[in-house]
Amino acid sequence: MPLDLLHLTIEVAGTLAFFIAGLLTAARKRLDAVGSFSVACLSAFGGGTMRDLLLDRRPFFWVHNADWLWGLLLLTLLAMRYLDRRHVATTQRAIQWPDALGLGLFAASGTQIALAAGMPALIAVLMGTMTAACGGVLRDIACAEVPAAFNDHQPYAVCAFAGGWLVVLGEHLGWPPGPGLFAGAALACGLRGWTLWRGIRLPEWRAGRR
Repeated sequence: MPLDLLHLTIEVAGTLAFFIAGLLTAARKRLDAVGSFSVACLSAFGGGTMRDLLLDRRPFFWVHNADWLWGLLLLTLLAMRYLDRRHVATTQRAIQWPDALGLGLFAASGTQIALAAGMPALIAVLMGTMTAACGGVLRDIACAEVPAAFNDHQPYAVCAFAGGWLVVLGEHLGWPPGPGLFAGAALACGLRGWTLWRGIRLPEWRAGRR
C-alpha cells in the first residue's frame, strides 16, 4: 500500500475511534447536538491539529478532508437518537476502548509523519504522543473535567510513547513503513488495553501529604 494511502487509512480509523469516544463522553454529560459534535471533533482532531501546527504542516487533516465533517455530523445525530431510544449506558469503560484504539493508531501515524518531516527520533516520538493524547485532553477540558490522562494514574501517554519508539526502531532497521506503523500502533493499543484489563496504575505524587 502506498505510504500516503496508508497514512490516510490510519488517520481515518483513528479519527473515527476518537470521535466515538468523544460522542460517548458527550452522552455522559448529556450535551446537546452542538456540544456533542464540538466535543467529539476536539477528541478526533485536536491532537493531530496541534502536531501539524508545530510541524508547520498544511492543510490540516480536517480541512483537507472537509467532506468528512458532514458525515461526522450525521453520525452525531444518529448516535444521539440511538443512545436515547435504546437507553444505552455510556460508562467510562465503554469510552476507554475506542479511545485505546485511537491512541495506538495516532501514536504510530504521528511519529511516522514527524520522521518524514525530518524530526529527530525523540521529537518524532513526542509528536506521536501528542497526536495520540491531546485530543482526549481537550475533550475532557471542554467537558469541565481534569483530563483523565493526567489524574487517573492509568498509563496513557506512556503507552503512546512506547508505540512511537517502535515506529522509530522499525525506521532505523529499514522496515517498510507499513509493518512499522502497524507494529507501533499494535504495541501502543495493546499496552493500553492490557493496563486497563489488569488495572495497572502509575504512582501518584505524594509530596506534602502527611
